[in-house]
Amino acid sequence: MSRIHLWIGVTATGLVVVIAITGVMLNHKQLFGFQPDSPDAARTGLAGAMPMLQLVAAAEAVAQEQAVAGIDRLDVRPDKGLMKVRFGDRLATEITVAIHTGEVLSIGRRDDVFLEKLHSGEIFGDTWVLISDALAIGLVVLLLTGFWIWLYPRTRM
Repeated sequence: MSRIHLWIGVTATGLVVVIAITGVMLNHKQLFGFQPDSPDAARTGLAGAMPMLQLVAAAEAVAQEQAVAGIDRLDVRPDKGLMKVRFGDRLATEITVAIHTGEVLSIGRRDDVFLEKLHSGEIFGDTWVLISDALAIGLVVLLLTGFWIWLYPRTRM
């Protein structure tokens, strides 16, 4: 039992360290300067917001000027009155648009995208899901065998 525990622990250690470090860094990404600052728009809430297609068009117009193509994701924040449009380029360009006026508030790059993909395993492709599942099961086995290794000598007394 202790050999199983040892080898699963040795195998999982690298993964656990990467997930732990990238998780802490993602929790404090603004402290580390991984995402551009975006000022709050003047108004908040969805009432009176422009249609999403118009907001995306405003961001795409700026992106074309900078030779950036392909939207990766949208992040609408009605409490701040803005929408972040992230593009799928190598630098992960992000353009922030005011949802009530369509004004471009900021243009910057997201330095946390690599960390997000490393933390989630997405960087390794689709097979990572199966590897991640196997390692999760391995961590449960590690927990159970560790408990057994601790408990067994106490039950023999």
